[in-house]
Amino acid sequence: MANELAQALLRFTNKQTGASPFATAIDTMIVMRSDQPKPPAHMISRPALCVVAQGAKWATIGGNRLEYRAGQALLIGVETPSIGQVVEAHPGEPCLVLAFELDLAIMRSVAEELEHPPGMSGEIGHGVFVTDFQGPLADCALRLVRLLDTPKAIPALYPVIMREICYWLLTGPHGGEVARIALANSPSRNVIGALHSLRDRFREAVRVDELAAIARMSPSAFHRQFKALTALTPLQYQKQLRLLEARRLLVSRSFNVETAAFEVGYESPSQFSREYTRMFGAPPKRDVKHLQAVLHADRDAMPDAA
Repeated sequence: MANELAQALLRFTNKQTGASPFATAIDTMIVMRSDQPKPPAHMISRPALCVVAQGAKWATIGGNRLEYRAGQALLIGVETPSIGQVVEAHPGEPCLVLAFELDLAIMRSVAEELEHPPGMSGEIGHGVFVTDFQGPLADCALRLVRLLDTPKAIPALYPVIMREICYWLLTGPHGGEVARIALANSPSRNVIGALHSLRDRFREAVRVDELAAIARMSPSAFHRQFKALTALTPLQYQKQLRLLEARRLLVSRSFNVETAAFEVGYESPSQFSREYTRMFGAPPKRDVKHLQAVLHADRDAMPDAA
């Protein structure tokens, strides 16, 4: 099944123009292709499944590094800054990844219909983990890719396939972890609510006790459980959000360094430059120049449309 999925993704990417990642007729699904290993890329990850059909990647969340390869998927249950890198790819055997957002409303609906819902401990676990993606789950992924050939069928069939994916995740070996992330009565939900508040106000000076009040926890308990879920402290999470947004403004909107710093909430451009350099490995201007060169190289290296 993994080979069939890889072939289906290869056929899809061979028809595309431009650079990876490739948008699809399903708004919440993209396909990624890398014909060679790539340097680390920083991003904000939304609740999603990233299925590797060929090759291998690793992701770093906080200080935790997770490797996943063909037949495995990275399940991201909470919006969090992350670093991803393609580590196994060749021109004749590119790394191929199918990524789609998880519909948590469908997940909750499926869980309510289960005769034996997965058990959840009272502790908050990690919001990101690697799981095998074989058997029925791999079949679902293949059907999603094949669905792209008949766009008119997507509104009717995509929710059905997503329900099946949710079923297999909830009844699989990681069912309890999936439930903790997705379900309304999970101990994670209050922390996630505070996380969303921090995400929406990342430019502001937000205190931990404010976030703890949103989560209905003591500051110490909130701090501990926030880090358990995201592998980051609230301050680290906010700082990475700021720097990722600033990088986007510098690259895609041609902001200068000082303007980008003020836009994301920094009062000192020099502090911004120091923290930017620590996170991305180079000062803002040099980093942006390198990123733009990589983007041009990726476009030039893409195969012609079939």
